[in-house]
Amino acid sequence: MSDTRINTEHKDRLFSFIFGKEKNKKWTLALYNAVNHSDHNNPDDIEINTIEDYLYMGMKNDVSFLIHSSLNLYEHQSTYNPNMPMRQLIYLSQAYDKYIKKNKYNLYGGKKIEVPIPKLVTFYNGLKDTEDETDLYLSDLFPDDRNKDDADVSVRVHMFNINYGRNKELMDACKPLSEYAWFIERIRYYCRSMDIEKSVEHAMADMPDTFSIKEYLIANRSEVQMICLTEYNEAETMNMFKEEGRLEGLEAGRREGIETGRRENRQEDLRKLASHLMSRDPDLSADEAMKQAQEILQ
Repeated sequence: MSDTRINTEHKDRLFSFIFGKEKNKKWTLALYNAVNHSDHNNPDDIEINTIEDYLYMGMKNDVSFLIHSSLNLYEHQSTYNPNMPMRQLIYLSQAYDKYIKKNKYNLYGGKKIEVPIPKLVTFYNGLKDTEDETDLYLSDLFPDDRNKDDADVSVRVHMFNINYGRNKELMDACKPLSEYAWFIERIRYYCRSMDIEKSVEHAMADMPDTFSIKEYLIANRSEVQMICLTEYNEAETMNMFKEEGRLEGLEAGRREGIETGRRENRQEDLRKLASHLMSRDPDLSADEAMKQAQEILQ
């Protein structure tokens, strides 16, 4: 396995490298149409406005774009994350701030401003089994179920499982997405027996010539390699953090168990000694006997 470290300056994911570039707006439009069951045919209707300056774990918001009256925030996740509604809400506030400043809107004036409708989507291809489509809600993160309906903010993120072989209707409607899913699955297949760099090379070599994304990936081979390596190392790092947290939790539990046992043993010793003192002095009260026992065992 390569020991190459994460390049924190390289912030693209392969998903955003394919679907979030100006030169690839035809693929972005195909993805939008597949998600929304629409049939727009002019890629120039899309205005890419991905948030470049808000980072999470070294990664920026994956794909953000305007089309007609909707603001679309697309995120890719290779690990299941129930906190996506909160992350998307933060990204959305950044995107709205950018939109308001660009249009020089006055939030303090008496005239109502118009903003695009937010559409929050996550594309998931991790190993945890999920439904083809799932809705994640901000209210799922609230600690008290009884007060969920009292919240003044509601956020829904629609999550698609885009592992190869899943969500057939969506994949059939967006050929580049289906090809991306195939490519990721092929890389995973080779990663069982070789390092990530060789796995990406073999997956590229296996890619059918009919794939629309093949020429683009091969033309940017070195960048694709770096992106895949970065994503792979990020996933490994996250798993390492989880394992370290699990081990630390076990060790903390062990220490707490030992300390609890010590406290319980001490209390038992105190009770036995106090009982013995009272048997020797019938006039000794229980409280006084316990006090004397504590002094003796100090």
